[in-house]
Amino acid sequence: MLIQCTRKLLDRLEIEHEPQADEEPLFSWHANLITIDHRRAVVLLNDKNYYTIVLYGLKAKDFKKFDDIVPTAIYKTFQRENITNDVIEQYLSHAGEIRYAKTKNRSILGRLNNACNVVQHYADLLDGNSIPQPAASIKASRYLVRGKNGGYMHPNREMYKDLEKLFGKPIFNGTAVVIKVTLELENRSVWRKLIVPLNTTFDLLHEIIQTAFGWKDYHLHEFLIYANEKIQDDLYSEHPDYHKEGYTPVVKLTCDDDEYEFENIVPARLEKGVALSEYIPRYKRLRYIYDFGDYWEHYIDVEKVVDDYFLNYATCIEGEGNAPPEDVGSASGYEEFLEIIADEQHPEHESMVNWGRYQGYEDFDIEKVNRRLKEMWLW
Repeated sequence: MLIQCTRKLLDRLEIEHEPQADEEPLFSWHANLITIDHRRAVVLLNDKNYYTIVLYGLKAKDFKKFDDIVPTAIYKTFQRENITNDVIEQYLSHAGEIRYAKTKNRSILGRLNNACNVVQHYADLLDGNSIPQPAASIKASRYLVRGKNGGYMHPNREMYKDLEKLFGKPIFNGTAVVIKVTLELENRSVWRKLIVPLNTTFDLLHEIIQTAFGWKDYHLHEFLIYANEKIQDDLYSEHPDYHKEGYTPVVKLTCDDDEYEFENIVPARLEKGVALSEYIPRYKRLRYIYDFGDYWEHYIDVEKVVDDYFLNYATCIEGEGNAPPEDVGSASGYEEFLEIIADEQHPEHESMVNWGRYQGYEDFDIEKVNRRLKEMWLW
């Protein structure tokens, strides 16, 4: 594997480098050292398809282990893409030992600078507890870029094609789970059944549920994960964090630093970077709460494990009912909204229909949901 470094990165690495070197473009990367939030980051750009790998929070000692850190980052990022382990291992084996050289391609260097700007734009995805940054790498690799022959391309899609061509076989074949997500509405049946790769993180699961139900991600959210046993202590059985059927909460996953810092009966941690596989399928009941004002509760049941899922994104296989529009005013507000739009003689009918359309309210369409889920992951 060849890493062609900017002068700034070579100075930091303090290693011997080849003045000129060649490598197959798929195994060659350009790399630059930048600073984000007062911490050192390295952005690597693949010479063949412009796929991006991000390293963050590097300290002086880490630059001495760069030969180990880069393959690890590639491995973890490809794993998050749901690429099979044997394909990843074959790629790294073909790439061989890391060699270093100066950057020599001005065109790719310009694209590398653009990639650095994209990574800085998505700085909120960076995890300060890890040097490899799969989430930021994947997001940056979905950013539309100009191709070598004109037109535009998505680096992630090009990487998939290159790996499939190199190894002559499908590159996706991972473990997934079938989950049923039910919106708690007394008078309505609103649910979606989804297949989700187990290496999906909870912050991405939030986006998947938002897409499946047509929410717009205007508000905060949290996940609660429940033990397989029911609570026996009446003192806590009425606490709002407990399952409606009496199951004991194991952990609360939050999207907000402030919520994480509160003292809770239930242990809390930030959801960012936490994979479903840490808790699922060991635990089979979850709750997803969206918008603490309208308080939309979604109960999640893990129905089965799929051992040979051939996609790297979630799909919806069944569903029923329309989710309420954003900011409708909880379940009672939703019932009022439905009454008004069903009554053409109501004085607020037209304005309410227009408001609902503006909020994205629409009938459940499984084909449209799956198109959006695919676009959400591939773009």
